[in-house]
Amino acid sequence: MANLEKTLRQRALEYLAKREYSYTELGQKLKAYAEEADDLPALLDDFKQRGWLSDARFTEQLVHARKAKFGSAHVANELREKGVDDTLIAEAVAGLQDNEVARASEVWRKKFKAAPITREEWAKQARFLQSRGFTFDVIKHILNRHAEDDS
Repeated sequence: MANLEKTLRQRALEYLAKREYSYTELGQKLKAYAEEADDLPALLDDFKQRGWLSDARFTEQLVHARKAKFGSAHVANELREKGVDDTLIAEAVAGLQDNEVARASEVWRKKFKAAPITREEWAKQARFLQSRGFTFDVIKHILNRHAEDDS
């Protein structure tokens, strides 16, 4: 009877065929399947050396997927959780902050049709934007600008 058990290498290639992973994230995913004889760091390093595993590519992909819905703080936090290097995070966040106000305005516009009139509405809209990872300065700018536009 043939051995139907997948090797760690096969499993890693299957994961990478579906989407990009960070070094740390793929390592955590594979750890559940690793046996004592497996050298997981060596496998990950080999994939990295061959260019199959790249934190830079993963960062670029995640930023592209998240930038329409989330602020730079949210994206940076998610990258940190996935084990991406601080240097790559700083570069990604710098690129996002260039048009943070425009992106926040678009996210706000999709959720809310009118500027806040009461303090409660202002707070509700601010909390929404904050939950999406936008800074308070950006939130203040967006909400005050839309309040001025509506008056």
